[in-house]
Amino acid sequence: MSILKNLNQGLQKRIAEGSLRNLSVKKNLVDFCSNDYLGFARSRELDEAITNSPYYGNGGIGSTGSRLISGNSAFAEDLENYIAKFHKAEAGLIFNSGYDANVGLFSCIAKKGDTILYDALIHASVHDGMRMGIAYTHAFRHNDVSHLEEKLKTAQGNIFIAVESVYSMDGDEAPLKEMAALAEKYNAALLVDEAHATGVYGEKGEGKVVELGLQDKVLARIHTFGKALGCHGGIVIGDGVLRNYLINFARSFIYTTALPMHSLIAVKCAYELLQTDYYKQQKQKLEKNVEHFKSLLLACIDNYQIVPYPKGEGLDEGIKAINFVASSSPIQAIIIEGNENVKSLALSIQQKGYDARAIVGPTVPKGKERIRICLHSFNSEKEIKELVTLLYCQ
Repeated sequence: MSILKNLNQGLQKRIAEGSLRNLSVKKNLVDFCSNDYLGFARSRELDEAITNSPYYGNGGIGSTGSRLISGNSAFAEDLENYIAKFHKAEAGLIFNSGYDANVGLFSCIAKKGDTILYDALIHASVHDGMRMGIAYTHAFRHNDVSHLEEKLKTAQGNIFIAVESVYSMDGDEAPLKEMAALAEKYNAALLVDEAHATGVYGEKGEGKVVELGLQDKVLARIHTFGKALGCHGGIVIGDGVLRNYLINFARSFIYTTALPMHSLIAVKCAYELLQTDYYKQQKQKLEKNVEHFKSLLLACIDNYQIVPYPKGEGLDEGIKAINFVASSSPIQAIIIEGNENVKSLALSIQQKGYDARAIVGPTVPKGKERIRICLHSFNSEKEIKELVTLLYCQ
C-alpha cells in the first residue's frame, strides 16, 4: 500500500540519520539510565507499605471509567488534597502520567491572544500541549533570564512562563528566583514542571519550588510519580480554581480512564515514605553518589583530552573528549557529537555490564548527542568508578 510505503520512507530516513528508535530489553545490567533516583521502584520498603495498606485489595482491578463518570473515589480526592498539602499548595488534580498532566495544562491554560513563553529545552509534553492550544508561543534561550525579559516586553494578552525546575537532558536547574521576579514584574504566571525535582530536592522531596520558598509565586506545578517516587502518574497543583478549571477543560483528564486504586495506593505510600528515615538515608546516598561521580569524571577530563577508544570499536580514533554538562542533580550528560559515535560508546558500555543510554537527535539538537547518566542511591562507589573508567579513563 502507498501509505505503508510512505511510512517506511520515514523509517528509512531515520535509519540513514542514525536516529531510528528501537525497543530493547536489557537484563542484568547495572542501572545508570532509569529515573528511579531513590530506588523506590525496587525497594522492599515501598512494596511492603503497599501490600500492608488497609486499602490494598479494595477498589477492584481497574477504575472502570474516567474520573467524571465511574473512575472517581474518595481515596483519589483525599490523595490529591494530601499531595497538595505536602507540596504547600491549596489543591491538586491527578493525571495518568506527567505527560498527560502537561498536555492537559498547556492545551487549555492560555486562550486566543494570550502568550506562552517557554524555555527552549522544555519537555516534549509541553510542546504537545501548546500545539493543542490556541495561544501565541515563543521560546527563549535556555535559562537565559535576559532573553526571557526581552520576550516579556512584547508578549500579548495573559502571559505564561513555562520552565522545568530540573531539566531532563542536561540535569541543570532553572534560575527560578530570577524568573519568579520577572513574572511578578510583568504580571505573568509562572508554570514549573518539577518532574525531576520531586523527591530529590527539598527537605522531604517537596521539589525545587518549595526548597526556594517560591510556592506562592508559581501558578501551577507539575509533579510526577514515575521517577524518584517509583510509581506512576502525575499531578498539577496550585489554586483550587485551577483544579476546577482543569476538571472542566483539560482533555487529557476528561477523556481518559482514571488510574486504578492500586496505583493510587502506591503513590500514597511513596509520599508517606518520603517522610521517614529511610528516605533521608536514600537521599544522602544519592547526593554522595552524585558528588563521587562528578569528582571522578572531572579528574579524568583533566587527564584525558581524547576519547580512549581505538578504531575498530565504533569510534574514530582521536575524537575530542567531550563536553561534560555540569549538574548537581542525578542527571549527568556527556556530550558526544554524532548519533553513531554516541550509540557506539553506549553499546560498548552496555557490553561491559553497565546500562547507560545514548540520547540522539531529534530528542536533542544536532551536535548535542549524549550519554545520559542517571545516578541512584543504590549505585555503589565501585560501580560508579567502573562506569567513569569506561567513559574516559582507560
